[in-house]
Amino acid sequence: MTSDFLIIKILAEEQNMRKAAERLFLSQPALSQRLQTIEKEWNTKLFLRSQKGLTATPEGELVIEFATNMIQQKEELYEAIQSLTTKVHGTLKIACASIVGQNWLPKVLKDFVQTYPEAKVSLLTGWSSEIVKAIYDGEAQIGIVRGQTDWKGNKIHLFRDTLYLVDKEMTSIDDVLTTDKPFIQFKSDSNYYQEIQQWWQKHFSSNPKRQIIVDQIETCKQMALNGIGYAILPSITLTGQEDVHKIPLTNNEEQFELTRDTWLIGYDAAFELPQVEAFVSIVKKHAQIFQ
Repeated sequence: MTSDFLIIKILAEEQNMRKAAERLFLSQPALSQRLQTIEKEWNTKLFLRSQKGLTATPEGELVIEFATNMIQQKEELYEAIQSLTTKVHGTLKIACASIVGQNWLPKVLKDFVQTYPEAKVSLLTGWSSEIVKAIYDGEAQIGIVRGQTDWKGNKIHLFRDTLYLVDKEMTSIDDVLTTDKPFIQFKSDSNYYQEIQQWWQKHFSSNPKRQIIVDQIETCKQMALNGIGYAILPSITLTGQEDVHKIPLTNNEEQFELTRDTWLIGYDAAFELPQVEAFVSIVKKHAQIFQ
């Protein structure tokens, strides 16, 4: 039976009875009845209903915080108990940079869940800056981040991929000076954006003639593959089967390819958990194959 604490937590997250009911695999009438029972036990109204959804009352906010803490403590206790056993149990909580989560991590997770079927996986994706915050806040045990990171804890280098200028027609970096096509860029964390800006400023005296900004790297890739414009993409997003020219970005001063590193980070204590140890072992194997 679904716990009262979980019901309160999901209702607070969704702020919508229908969505909460779907997540809890309950009917709306059943969820409404459970909420009435919970509020009767606490002897107070926890949520106010309106056309916009659910809003927590001041009393509800206190109960929500209590419920969230109790769920987290239960998970931590469960993991502590499971760490004493030989089998890999517990929940593997990963926070992963979106680009890695879309293009590389699925094969790793498939290997992990097939090898350790009794373990659970919780995955958060976002920008690298958000991944670090997720670990600081205890939302994830380990994180996979891109680019430079000043993480002071355990940090394992996974792989390095090259940045390419991708276009259907251009065959040289200098072709961007004469093309009328727009430079298609995707929104990303400041670290990645700064690397591209620094590279551009070292090579060219002016900004791109035309620019298009999109919200997802996959959208950026598809626009470049369809000849709408040119883009700068990391090799992790390219399979080698694309019908485009791939020109590696190089530094004129030292003639080395511009690359982007991927790291596995986390606190030392997290790496002692059996599910994390098992995951790290599989990650290293896949990282070695990928390089």
